[in-house]
Amino acid sequence: MWDYSDKVKEHFFSPRNAGALEDANAVGDVGSLNCGDALRLMLKVDADTQTIQDARFQTFGCGSAIASSSALTEIIKGMKLDDALKVSNQDIADYLDGLPPEKMHCSVMGREALQAAIANFRGEVWNDDHEEGALICKCFAIDAVLIEETVRANSLSTVEDVINYTKAGGGCSSCHEGIEEILVKVLAERGETFSPHNVELPEAAKPAKLTNLQRIKRIESVLDSVRPQLQRDHGDIELVDVDGKTIYVNMTGACAGCQMEAMTLQGIQEKLMADLGEFVKLVPSRAGSLSRAASRP
Repeated sequence: MWDYSDKVKEHFFSPRNAGALEDANAVGDVGSLNCGDALRLMLKVDADTQTIQDARFQTFGCGSAIASSSALTEIIKGMKLDDALKVSNQDIADYLDGLPPEKMHCSVMGREALQAAIANFRGEVWNDDHEEGALICKCFAIDAVLIEETVRANSLSTVEDVINYTKAGGGCSSCHEGIEEILVKVLAERGETFSPHNVELPEAAKPAKLTNLQRIKRIESVLDSVRPQLQRDHGDIELVDVDGKTIYVNMTGACAGCQMEAMTLQGIQEKLMADLGEFVKLVPSRAGSLSRAASRP
């Protein structure tokens, strides 16, 4: 669904340093399963030399999240902590020979996990809880501080950039005004002017109230749009159930159990979010969802 580099695919199919690190003395947790991406970074740090001797990760997310986590662990092993703190999300993306713009938030998550792990080792409080009024995007729990830091670090200038790098604004779009205010502030620091009228926002910026029937038809329409590509690879997708913001599907044929299934589902999920103008989760169906659907009147 996205244009991934060979190195991203390599680190997705054969991730380095995946799994628990039993003797870790530094752990950083970022993200949320409810938001669709979560990462635990575990480090073994030599207390005398302040050197990262080993690094492992556990992640829940798309193929880019797995690849970014794998790349991060390879980059930082052998580094001193102060040097590791200088690793940016762009360094992670560059190591992978680039990430699609829509997936840059995966590299940002890795940078945050590294900061959290080092703070944990040093006995410092790395707190991503949000002060009252600081939460900008409720769909993905992204605060103003993270958005400001990411805009500055990556020279972002549009709401669409912010969505790609942080996911903020990629759900219901009600936070776009808050994101624009941050862009106005940061661009002014750079001597630039933010002009929302020159920005082409994704369809998620244009929410529409849909009836349940209209919503299901829109979901089926998006699935129909990707079906030819899946069928060319001897696979297919079928809608099983819609339960609130969770959409259950069956991957069939060659797509069932394919190594690229997670990446494919993530791409389709983002197409659905763009079309529906809301945050949804696309989930492979399980026996429980099938029986629940069958028991409904």
